[in-house]
Amino acid sequence: METALVTLLIVVAVGLYWSDALRARDQAVRAARRACRGLDVQLLDVTVSLARIRPARGPSGRLTWRREYRFEFSVDGADRRPGYVQLLGRQCRGVQLDMPEGRTVMGPDQRPRAPAQPSDG
Repeated sequence: METALVTLLIVVAVGLYWSDALRARDQAVRAARRACRGLDVQLLDVTVSLARIRPARGPSGRLTWRREYRFEFSVDGADRRPGYVQLLGRQCRGVQLDMPEGRTVMGPDQRPRAPAQPSDG
């Protein structure tokens, strides 16, 4: 009985994590699509891939996941350039595109802003 309960709890926890991960990925795709449209570049493969995940505190102080997704875009149709979407929970915190003239960082409102300084955490 005890083993069945533990197994059930593990299955439920994995299911909840999987569902949350899919919703976060969808949010990252939408953010990448909006950023590419706003800068008049082409989002390649129309997808993102999880590059990094770690626990973090959200604005309310609750523990959540900080995820960074990677995607590729093209400026002229002949190149492939990297871009990144950062999510805190399922909320977009910013999008970064490595444009030919330099790095473009967009805030959650999808407006370009000054690039953030690299940090350790």
